Amino acid sequence: MATEVFLNEVKIKVTGYQEKVNCNPNSRNKLHHIAFDFKVRSGEEYHKITTLLYKQSFDVKVPESTLEFRGTIVNFSTSITNLYKENEVGDFRLELIEMEQTRG
Repeated sequence: MATEVFLNEVKIKVTGYQEKVNCNPNSRNKLHHIAFDFKVRSGEEYHKITTLLYKQSFDVKVPESTLEFRGTIVNFSTSITNLYKENEVGDFRLELIEMEQTRG
C-alpha cells in the first residue's frame, strides 16, 4: 500500500490507498484510478490542501508504485466542512482518474 501521493508536487501522507485500472468503453484506453484517505489539520494545512483541490486536475505521482499520470477528481468527501477552528482534524477521501490524452 502506498503511504504518500503527490499532487502537483505537494506531498500528501495517506492512511488508505486503492489503485485500479479502468477501461474507457468509447476509446478502449486503459486509465488509472486511485482512491486514498488522508488527514488534514486546521489552519495553514487546511488552506493549502483546499486551495490545491480547487484546481481539480493534477500531475499525480505515487512513488511506491512508480505510477505517474495527469488526473482529475471524480469523487471527494470530508468528515468536516469547517477546519477553521483551531486544533481540528478532518478525514478526507479523494478519488482521481487519469485524464485521457488527446491525440492529434
